[in-house]
Amino acid sequence: MLPRVTILGLGYIGLPTAALLASRGFRVQGVDSNPAVLARLASGRAHIAEPEVEALLERGLRTGLLTLHAEPPPAEVFLIAVPTPLGPDHAPVLEHVFAAARALAPALAEENLVLLESTSPIGATARVAALLGALRPDLSALHVAYGPERVLPGRILTELTENDRVAGGLTPEATRRAVDFYRLFVRGAVLGADAATAEMVKLAENAFRDVNIAFANELSLIAEAQGIDVWRVIALANRHPRVNILRPGPGVGGHCIAVDPWFLAAAAPEAARLIPAARAVDAAKRAHVIARAAALAEAGERLICLGLAFKADVDDLRESPALAIATALARRFPGQVVAVEPHLAAPPEGLAAPLLTLEQAFAAPGAVLLLTDHAAFARIPRAWLEGRAVIDTRGLFRDEETE
Repeated sequence: MLPRVTILGLGYIGLPTAALLASRGFRVQGVDSNPAVLARLASGRAHIAEPEVEALLERGLRTGLLTLHAEPPPAEVFLIAVPTPLGPDHAPVLEHVFAAARALAPALAEENLVLLESTSPIGATARVAALLGALRPDLSALHVAYGPERVLPGRILTELTENDRVAGGLTPEATRRAVDFYRLFVRGAVLGADAATAEMVKLAENAFRDVNIAFANELSLIAEAQGIDVWRVIALANRHPRVNILRPGPGVGGHCIAVDPWFLAAAAPEAARLIPAARAVDAAKRAHVIARAAALAEAGERLICLGLAFKADVDDLRESPALAIATALARRFPGQVVAVEPHLAAPPEGLAAPLLTLEQAFAAPGAVLLLTDHAAFARIPRAWLEGRAVIDTRGLFRDEETE
């Protein structure tokens, strides 16, 4: 018999996970502290744009396998999937995690499994267990583990099941129970570890990408200074059998790659050398893009910012370098900046620039600043770009050569 699952936090990970598990026959109890989110979900409408999630949400509500709650009901498995932002000094902020732990404590029973899925610094799972132990000293057998997701926005439902997964408990029994739970719906391998190892694995994966993207961005700055096409350099260098340079851009975004490296560095600041350097390269690349665009604006150019999301073909604005760059330019040059983001219906709060369609944006003169490589932008007629200054941070408009 499948266990009941209570999921705390119905955001980018919690909602798809809840909808997926309900579609697999689990009795899922979704919990969120935001009444507006609960009201929207209760109507069968998802508040995130992710393929197939809304259809599974509606089905789960209709069948009764997915129910929505403001407070956590009892279950056999509790899954915490709440935000873990950075503080102003790049320190991990775990208040949402601890609030979720306090909220679920009254619903706990003997032999329950509590899974922390929120991206967390090393030691967070142990801190959650300590908090739960203090709140519920009457429980002698509570199993706490860390089970980080490995998903890509736009493919979350697929990757929740297909990707390999690491599950790390605070005890061997907690690890066994976490691995057994994930194996109920994950087709990829589920690998056991201790909690601290699982926490570091998650952070290492995203820090790896951050460091390698920083290298690509540093190459782009060097190549630009030398008048060399960095895209050609990378394509040719990647013909080496042991080289795989990633693609440069205006910086990294999303909750994971832009945040997790700081969580890892916080574990041993005196040992972290490369990670802060990569973060500094990211900041330098954003500043460089702003400086190039500002020079055009100072010369009187209207700026057309193409893309606000942090990656192609999603509406996700979390830690988006595109949004940060467009916002900085709009504040510095009021009335000279417009934005095009086909995945948003209205401009995000604080942008201070109008959100236009492609046709509206290109109806008047202006320089083009390509910040996100949405598929819609790849279809822009090249005639629309003629006679305009173009800053292409993604290489989307580059004339491809035979590599």
